[in-house]
Amino acid sequence: MSAHALYVTAAYAITAIVLAGLIGWILIDQRGRKRDLAELEAAGVRRRSDNGAGDKSAREKGAKS
Repeated sequence: MSAHALYVTAAYAITAIVLAGLIGWILIDQRGRKRDLAELEAAGVRRRSDNGAGDKSAREKGAKS
């Protein structure tokens, strides 16, 4: 294997390892955020986007701003 081929192979290998690490980190973090969200919803905390169509006060506040 020439020096250039070794360099290219090493670069691809390092890139693949870094990308795999980032994807793993994202998936692990996603599980944690879903767990946190489930705990908040179980405690009665709701999302602001979960107001529903019948919440006139939220729409009026947005219109006044």
